[in-house]
Formats: sequence, C-alpha cells, structure tokens
Amino acid sequence: MRFILRRLTFYGIAFWAALTINFALPRLMPGSPLDGLLLRYQDVIRANPSILPTLKAQLGSKDEPVWQAYPHYIGNVFTGDFGFSTAKGVPVSDVIAQTLPWSIFLVGVGFLLSFALGTTLGMFAAWRRGGFTDNVLTPLMMALQSFPAFFLSLLAVYFLGLRLGWFPIQHAYSNETNVGLTWHFLGDAFRHAQLPILIIVAISAGGWLLGMRNVMINTVAEDYISLAQAKGLRDRRVMTRYAARNAILPPLTGFASFFASAVGGLILIEVVFSYPGVGLTIQQAALGHDYPLVQALLLLLSLCVLLANLIMDCVYAVLDPRVRSG
Repeated sequence: MRFILRRLTFYGIAFWAALTINFALPRLMPGSPLDGLLLRYQDVIRANPSILPTLKAQLGSKDEPVWQAYPHYIGNVFTGDFGFSTAKGVPVSDVIAQTLPWSIFLVGVGFLLSFALGTTLGMFAAWRRGGFTDNVLTPLMMALQSFPAFFLSLLAVYFLGLRLGWFPIQHAYSNETNVGLTWHFLGDAFRHAQLPILIIVAISAGGWLLGMRNVMINTVAEDYISLAQAKGLRDRRVMTRYAARNAILPPLTGFASFFASAVGGLILIEVVFSYPGVGLTIQQAALGHDYPLVQALLLLLSLCVLLANLIMDCVYAVLDPRVRSG
C-alpha cells in the first residue's frame, strides 16, 4: 500500500507539472486564439462589436493576469471544460469525444500486437541462438524500427496501398459506409486501420524483441534452467514456463517508454493516412492556431503516458514483490 501511495504521489506531481507547462506554452507562443477569429470574421465583428467580450470570455485572453488565469485553468481542466475550438466551432470536449476512440483503437491494437510479436520473437531468438529468428528476423525488425514513422508510412502507402492495392490508404472508413454499430461498418473500419496498425507494429516490435532477447540470453544460462532440462522437461515447457516467465519482467519496465514513443509516432502516422484520430486533429489544430484544442489534446497525451507508467509500476510490483519493499 505504501508503494502505491508513493507512486500516486509521484505521478500526481508529474501531472501537475504537465498541467503547468501546458498552461504556459500557449501564453509563450505568438498571438492568441482570438487572432484567427478576428482575422477570419473581421467583417462580422466590425458590424457587431458587442460580441468581442463574449469571445474573450470563451476563448481566453492573454490580457488576464497569470495569478487569475492559472486557477481558472486548473478548475476548468478538472471539470472537463477545455474551452471552445476556434477552428471547428464546437466545444473542445466534443472534438475529443469524436477523435479519441479512433486513436485508442489504433494504439491499443497496434501496441498489444507489437508486444506479443516482439516478446515471442525475442524468446525464440534467445532460445535458438544462431537460428533463423536470431540471424534474420532480429536484424530485420531492428532495421524497420530505425526508420522514422512518417517515412515508413509513406513507403507503405506507395507500395502496399497504391502499387499492390492490398490496403486502403486514407480515412477510417469508406465514404459510402454508414457510421453505426453494424458488422459492415466495423469490418470497413478495421480494414482501413490495418495499414496504420502494421506501421505501429513495425516501429515498436523491434524494441520488444531486442529487450526480450538480451534478458532471456542471461536467463537461459541460469542454474535453474539447467536443472529443469536435467529433469527431462520438454524444451517448450522450459522455454515458456521457466525462462520466458522470468525474462519478461525487465522488458516490462520499458513498457511506458515504448508506449510514449508509439504515441509520438501516432501523430505522424495519422497525418499520412488522414486517420481522424488525436494525431491528425493536433496537426490540423496547430496549423489553424486552434490553441484551446492543441492544449487539451497535448494534455490528454501526457495523461495517457503517465497512466501507462503508473499501471506498469503497479503490475511490476505485483509480479516482483521485491519492488514493494524497496
């Protein structure tokens, strides 16, 4: 219990730091959320100058003193009020509700597949050193990981989408598909997500493979592995029940860092595929000077990374009781 309280305190302070930085960034940037609206609707505002104070109240103004704006901002965050999107003309919370499920699906499926694939290949690469997995698949996966996400996405769009026609190359579903909880819509959405998920797996699985391989090589050399083999246990059981079960613990400590890199790459992947998730929305909001929307989405990504770290700390404490006594 003390361990969990310490971790909650640490991540609470980290979240407060993220909130503070997120509050300061738009105020350090040139312009304000009002500038785009004033330029876009200058004729309307000139004809109705009385709406200007209302816009300032909704979008915020840099003229407000920091000691008043900061508590107001903190209170709005904890009540779910992120302001008004100047580019889309709707509350920011509505935009998040529309875009977040797409990104959760993309990152969730892609990250779980990369974890399963990477750790499995790493296990086989360490168990049969010098074999096909170790000599061919490991360098191949590490080479794929070295490519930037946007470059690998462009290659996939050109070769797998345009040249071979195996996958759709843009959007989350076809234009003629009606949105709803139907098998047709779900199948179409999954088909459009296949290529972005493949890119996430390609840039993430190599790290899991290398981490699992390196740890398991040391684990295989332990005495209890030799004892299990001397007892006549089957190789597959020794590999999975004894070696892999203990070797998986150290790579789990890097779960959050791998997740953070996947989230960072997600922005570029969604832009390339025009996938209507958080990444594409951030890019569009930044180009449109939609500061309230950018602010809310960056805070959301920071919170996701912090939650991933907290969850993995708790999982690791359950798997290895020595951590709790530290």
